[in-house]
Amino acid sequence: MNLEITFGETVKKLREGKKLTLREVAEELCIDTSMLGKIEKNNRKPTKAFIEKFSKFFNVSDKDLTIAFLSDTVAYQVLDEEDYASEVLKVAEEKVKYYRTQKNS
Repeated sequence: MNLEITFGETVKKLREGKKLTLREVAEELCIDTSMLGKIEKNNRKPTKAFIEKFSKFFNVSDKDLTIAFLSDTVAYQVLDEEDYASEVLKVAEEKVKYYRTQKNS
């Protein structure tokens, strides 16, 4: 799976790879067609339940889809701070380690 493209692009690519319409996939996932379209255009954030359903339907890794979504969120947050983006990501990584140690204490 190409994690460098957006979550929405990933969803669209998987759908189109199977030659399925928005309507067909939306019906299978029990969601509205317009919601799926908005997710593909990155105009709407998916729920965890959507990510799980989508991964099962297309037989792709739930972990990879979650990483694609979360990395979009992080990238979007630091996009306007190009001067600090690399440093912010490094500090965030350290904070994750810190939070894990606090959680396990």
